[in-house]
Amino acid sequence: MLFDVGTVWTSLWFDWIILLGILFLPIARGSVLLRLVDIPFEHATKYHVWLGHLTMLLFTLHGLFYVIAWAMDGRLLQEILEWKEIGVANLAGVISLIAGLLMWVTSLSPVRKQYFELFFYTHQLYVVFVVFLALHVGDFIFSMAAGGIFLFMLDRFLRFCQSRRTVDIISATYLPCGTLELVLSKPGNLRYNALSFIFLQVKELSWLQWHPFSVSSSPLDGKYHLSILIKVLGEWTEKLRGNISNFCKEEQELPFQPHSKITASVEGPYGHESPYHLMYENLVLVAGGIGISPFLAILSDILHSARENKTCLPRNILIIWAIKKSNELSLLSTVDMESICPSFSDKVNIEIQIYVTRESEPPLEEGKINKTVNSSVFPVLSGHGLSVLVGTGNNIWSGIYVILPVLGFVLFMDLLNIYYINPFGINAWWYKGLLFVLCMVASVVIFGGAVVGFWHLWERRISESEEFEDNQMKIGMVQHINGSMEDKESSQESLAGTSTIQYGCRPDFKEIFGSISERWGHVDVGVIVCGPPTLQASVAKECRSQNIRRRCHDPIFHFNSHSFDL
Repeated sequence: MLFDVGTVWTSLWFDWIILLGILFLPIARGSVLLRLVDIPFEHATKYHVWLGHLTMLLFTLHGLFYVIAWAMDGRLLQEILEWKEIGVANLAGVISLIAGLLMWVTSLSPVRKQYFELFFYTHQLYVVFVVFLALHVGDFIFSMAAGGIFLFMLDRFLRFCQSRRTVDIISATYLPCGTLELVLSKPGNLRYNALSFIFLQVKELSWLQWHPFSVSSSPLDGKYHLSILIKVLGEWTEKLRGNISNFCKEEQELPFQPHSKITASVEGPYGHESPYHLMYENLVLVAGGIGISPFLAILSDILHSARENKTCLPRNILIIWAIKKSNELSLLSTVDMESICPSFSDKVNIEIQIYVTRESEPPLEEGKINKTVNSSVFPVLSGHGLSVLVGTGNNIWSGIYVILPVLGFVLFMDLLNIYYINPFGINAWWYKGLLFVLCMVASVVIFGGAVVGFWHLWERRISESEEFEDNQMKIGMVQHINGSMEDKESSQESLAGTSTIQYGCRPDFKEIFGSISERWGHVDVGVIVCGPPTLQASVAKECRSQNIRRRCHDPIFHFNSHSFDL
C-alpha cells in the first residue's frame, strides 16, 4: 500500500509541537493547573521526564531525516546554513536541536546522578531551545506549543520575584547524626501543609545553587515559622554546617556583641493542596534515614489536631524507620509528642518501629537519644519572612496572576498586528516568531509584574494590621525555641513508651503488613513512603501483594510515595 510520507511526517511534527507545549506544564512548580488536579511538583517531574524523552526523540529523528536527505542530495552545508524569510529557518532549527540534545544527554540518569550541577546548568539552555525554535517554525506553528510555555514563564517569573526576598533563619540546631535543623521565619498568612517542601538558597555559600528540602514542621506548630532538616552529605551542606558552627562559636565567645545574621532565599512551599494523610483512619509511614522529615511534620500535625479534638483523624499510626546508625535517633527529639498533646496515647495509637541496619547491638547508652551538639537562636524582629507569592498561597491572587497576563498577551498581539505587522507588510516567519516570543515575555513582565506588585502591597497591608501581634508572637517564638532546646529529654521519655528498636536487621514488610491486617481490621490503610527507590519498591510490592491476597475482612493498602527525585 502506498502512502504519503510527507503527510505522515507532517502529522508527527504537529504531534511533537503539542507535546512540547505539554512538556513545560509539569515543571511549573506553583502552577494553577497542578493545584487543580492536586499533583504536587515532586510527583509531576516524572511526567516531564517521560515527555522530555519522547519530545527529544521525535525532534532528533526530524532533524536526522532532513540531514540524511540533504546529504544524499549533496547540499548538506547549504541547507543547514539556510535562513529563509518565508518558510522555516533551518539554521535556527539546528541551533535549537543542538541545545535540546545537550539538555537531553545531560539529563540521562547516569549523567544526572554523577554530575548534577552539569545537568542543572545545561538545562538552562531551555531559553535558547525555545527562542530558536520560534525562529525556526514561525509564529503560527509555535503558537500551538505556546500555552504550556507561557504558563511556565508565569511560574518562573513568580518564583524569581519570591526568591528576591531575604528570609531570616530564626534558629539552627546541629544534631549528632550530622543533620541540621533550620527554623525559618514566615508570615502568618502563608499556608502550607505537613507534606510540603521548599527550595533553599544561601547566598553566602552559592548564588546559583538551590536545594529542595521537606518541611519537618506542622503548620500548627507555629504561625510565624517553619522547620526543615538538612542532612550533611555534600559540599554545599558541609559549608552550611561550617558557617553555622562558626557562628555558634562566635556567639559563645562574644555573647554580648552584635553578630551578623544568617539569611536565606526560599522558593515555596510547594506540595499537595490538601493534607491527604488525614484521609486515612489507619496510617503507615515508612521512612529511610532523613526521609523521616515529612513524617515528623505529619506526626506533629496529627497530635495538634488530636489536642484540639478534631474529627476524621488517623487513629492508628505505625512509623517504620530504617536507619544506618543509632546516632540518627536524635532526629526524633525534634518532636515532643507529650508537650504537643498531653496524654496523646488516649486519643491516638502511635507505634514507632526503628531498625538500625549497620549496628548489631545497641550502644552503651541504650534507649537514650543523643542531645544536640550545637544550637543557636538568631534575632528575628526584623520581620523578613517567606513571601506568600508561591505555594498554596491565595487562589484569588493566583487566578488574577494567570488571567491578566493572558489578556495582556492578546492585547499586545492585536496592537502589534494593527500598528506594525500589517501596515509594514512583515512576512518573515522567523521575525514574526521572534515578535511572538517578545510579546509573551512583555506580557509576563508588565502585567504579571503589576499583579505581583499589588500582591505584595496586599501582603504588606495584612502584615501591618497584625504588626503588634506579630512582634509579640515572634518574641514568644524565640522563647519557645530556646525552651524547646532545653527540654529535649521530655521528648525522649514520650518516645521511649512508643518506640521499639531492633539492631542488625531490616524491616520485614510481609510480616509487618500481615500483623496490621490482623490488628487493625478491615478499615483501609494509607501507606506513605519517603526514602530511597529500593525502599519504595519493596513497600509498593508488598502493598500489591497484600491487596491481591486480601480476604473480605482484610484492609486495602493505599500506596503513596513522597520521595523527591529530580
